[in-house]
Amino acid sequence: MGRELSDNDHGGSPVSDARTPTQIEADIEQRRATLAETLDEIGVRVHPKTIIGDAKASFAARVDHTLGRAYVTANRVVSSVRGQFVSEEGAPRLERVIPAAVVVVGLTSLVVVRRGRR
Repeated sequence: MGRELSDNDHGGSPVSDARTPTQIEADIEQRRATLAETLDEIGVRVHPKTIIGDAKASFAARVDHTLGRAYVTANRVVSSVRGQFVSEEGAPRLERVIPAAVVVVGLTSLVVVRRGRR
């Protein structure tokens, strides 16, 4: 009526008469070792230090990714602005630099005059 268990059978079915007590004890010891290893792994995973360490690593990775993207964006903007005021040979484009300088000087003068009136 009961089925015989093979060495690989880990079900909860009835034990056959063909297994010796030594085989049963060895199987129990093997299962205990596997269970102890699994419990140790679970203990490490749910330990507060592990959870905090994982959270810190995740946050650091996100910050690194965000800073990397910000650096690339800033570099593109600077290159674009530089391209507007410097020729490919590296010489300043006076037709663009002079009007920009006049605007900056004008705005600075306006700010200084307004602060002087207060």
